[in-house]
Amino acid sequence: MTGSRAPEKTSSPRVALVIQYLGTNYHGWQRQPQAQSIQATIEDAIATVVGYKVTIYGAGRTDAGVHAAAQVAHFEYQGPIPAEKWAKILNSRLPDDILIRSSAVVPNNWHACFSALWRRYRYTIYTDKVANLFLNQVTWHYYHAPLDELLIQQALETLLGQHDLAAFMRTGSDRKHSWVNVQDVKCYRQDALLQLEIQADGFLYGMVRLLVGMLIEVGSCKRSLGNFTQIWQNKRREEVKFSAPAKGLCLLRVGYPKFPFPQNLWFDTQPMYVLAQ
Repeated sequence: MTGSRAPEKTSSPRVALVIQYLGTNYHGWQRQPQAQSIQATIEDAIATVVGYKVTIYGAGRTDAGVHAAAQVAHFEYQGPIPAEKWAKILNSRLPDDILIRSSAVVPNNWHACFSALWRRYRYTIYTDKVANLFLNQVTWHYYHAPLDELLIQQALETLLGQHDLAAFMRTGSDRKHSWVNVQDVKCYRQDALLQLEIQADGFLYGMVRLLVGMLIEVGSCKRSLGNFTQIWQNKRREEVKFSAPAKGLCLLRVGYPKFPFPQNLWFDTQPMYVLAQ
């Protein structure tokens, strides 16, 4: 398979995918030379069908251990397979922790990354002192101090708008700038589950996990709201020292001006966990 070549380029259909995955066993979305990734796993599955290597392009590069409820990607291929059949074909070839929810043809100028208007992430924290095995893979078990969701919401709201968020960018990024347009934020509690959501036109490398690490300090009253705001406004990256665990983070959805999938397939497909009383 590795020596196979794609046929001569002609008009090729472009197929969009809505993808769910548990990132626990993967080194992130992006293909890695010596580590398992979501992108490479799906590309290998496509290659078993078409007989040559195909590149898929994702809406966002989730980090190692991060999950996705509705990642979006696209690829092109040549052959008779209808676009809507690809989800079923790939699911029969993918491991149980990756699922293609749907596939559809899109125009050849439509791009999973560059056509996106926004991405939305959700971070889930489990605050009960007693561990819960069924939540362990998808939440951060934080019970060391009470968390005030109203304080966290106030801190999140300071980020709304277009800002330079260099304080929340991990080293190693190839991004040429650190400006982000934060469009919506939300913090809410359901019993022992605290969930934070942030929507933006794009995200910096490691941004959400670094941000959650600081918000925990605000919510536990270890850091004042004023101090939090001063740190990010003055780009004091050296004071942002803790990154929240990857397993609590999920790429919730991606927004497009024209999207070929019905809302129930992509809008809010990570379960809202409810704990029994």
